[in-house]
Amino acid sequence: MANRILIVEDEIDLSRTLEYSLNKDGYDTICAATGKEALVHALREPHPDLILLDLMLPDMSGLEVCRQIRSNSANFNPSILILTAKGEEIDRVVGFELGADDYVVKPFSIRELKLRIGAILKRSKGDGSAKPAEENAIPINRTTQSIVIAGEEISLTSLEFRILDALTANPGQFMSRDELLKQVWGEKSGVRSRTVDVHVNRLREKLGTANQLIETRRNVGYRFNQPKTDF
Repeated sequence: MANRILIVEDEIDLSRTLEYSLNKDGYDTICAATGKEALVHALREPHPDLILLDLMLPDMSGLEVCRQIRSNSANFNPSILILTAKGEEIDRVVGFELGADDYVVKPFSIRELKLRIGAILKRSKGDGSAKPAEENAIPINRTTQSIVIAGEEISLTSLEFRILDALTANPGQFMSRDELLKQVWGEKSGVRSRTVDVHVNRLREKLGTANQLIETRRNVGYRFNQPKTDF
């Protein structure tokens, strides 16, 4: 089944160009020109696998759209790639804090955008298996990109899932921010180490009482510690 991409862009010419190019590559697309329209398409089935989200929309900020999608995505976790004409770091950081997976600054090349889309969708796919509890202490289901804490299933974004997967694959070993950047985002992502901190903090919040399983050591990095008790 083709990946479904929601294009949220109020510049009609750009929206049509993106739609044409992505359709040509085999993606199933749907377009929205406002934040409200984007939320309707994002929250109803079939849910998009990825959302191209412009920050400057006529009715609300793309950041608010991102926040609402993440707060309502208990049963689905679309990847979100922000499109913005703003180059300030604060916009990117806020986007990442709200759950965006990546960003592209306008003007951008369609080729670059499609490469980033492909990389994000590749990261979000798993082998459909779940690691057993005795191996990682936290059952990880790659099909739903979720974990189980105290009998409760917790949905993660694709980046949160990839970070946890990387850390639990090397329990007790510290991974530097640069190592996590390369493994989770890729060698040439251009993403800064600050982004790792943002997503690890969001992951910790979702872990709840198990958040101490992820340990931080200043100037070293992060590691996953096997729990000594049940959560």
